[in-house]
Amino acid sequence: MKAIELTAPSLSALRQTELPDPQAGPGEVLLRLRAATLNYLDVAIATGAFPVAGYPMVPVADGAGEIAALGEGVQGFAVGERVIPHFMPNWQGGAITAHNVAALRGVNLPGSLAEYVAVPASSLVAMPAHLDFVQGAALPIAATTAWNAVRSAQLRPGSVVVLLGTGGVSIFALQFAKASGATVILASSSDDKLERARQLGADMLINYRATPAWDEEVLTLTGGRGADLVVETVGGANFARSLNAAAVGGAVFTVGFIGGTAAAIDLLPVIVKALRIVGNNTGSVADLSEAARAIAAHRIVPVIDRVFDIGDTRAAYAELAAGGRHFGKLAIAH
Repeated sequence: MKAIELTAPSLSALRQTELPDPQAGPGEVLLRLRAATLNYLDVAIATGAFPVAGYPMVPVADGAGEIAALGEGVQGFAVGERVIPHFMPNWQGGAITAHNVAALRGVNLPGSLAEYVAVPASSLVAMPAHLDFVQGAALPIAATTAWNAVRSAQLRPGSVVVLLGTGGVSIFALQFAKASGATVILASSSDDKLERARQLGADMLINYRATPAWDEEVLTLTGGRGADLVVETVGGANFARSLNAAAVGGAVFTVGFIGGTAAAIDLLPVIVKALRIVGNNTGSVADLSEAARAIAAHRIVPVIDRVFDIGDTRAAYAELAAGGRHFGKLAIAH
């Protein structure tokens, strides 16, 4: 089969190759992958910032495809069915454990930049019928993370959500939050992206390049109340602003660290406002399944900024690594 391998921790070490076709073992299905989408995790792996088991390896956590063959004992699926494999196949549901997150597609298991992959049938989620393969491939990390974010704050009509940036998680969170009836404040450094976010339903917009104290602007826009949920995708020095922007009893859902992993914070607002700081490592197969059902019920369409051919994989990685240029997700079609 045709595949892309990463042979070293470098963006220049992505190469096209031919590998033996995998076979579906007991309890597994063989997937014909049709598309993949990139996350910052994939760039971190390709630049050596995130450890992998070894090289060469087939990268990219997220993908979607159709079932090509069923392994022994597999029931409830059919050849030709369109499905999405979760990238943490051990995590079926419940609380996170070390075992649940020990196996990762595109890290220490074969990823999505190959024609075929064998995965446990228990890690599969049916693709919403209104989505194509590229859109379906956007769900495993970004949609699951965003779904858990909105659930963490139990959003309802009248809730206020603050989103930072316009990457995959933020845009899915915008779509889920609006489906919940919440008011969304979105911050970006680009007026063009802010306008695109408005068209997707964002209620209030902040250009944080023009207004660096975006947290104070959130308080102004909400009459001093703040946000019930801040989806913190930046990290670093930005984290203190997220705490300031949160309402009494609010949640700061922490998923990103593009601004750095170290943050000096004042504990007083955490204590006085009884804030919940929620860490997140994506979620389980059950969480992905719930996100997919919500997407199907509300006819949500994932936002794909650009689709690259698999022969242009290096260009796709370079676009994501450049930072701040895309809106939604970057995809690679097989």
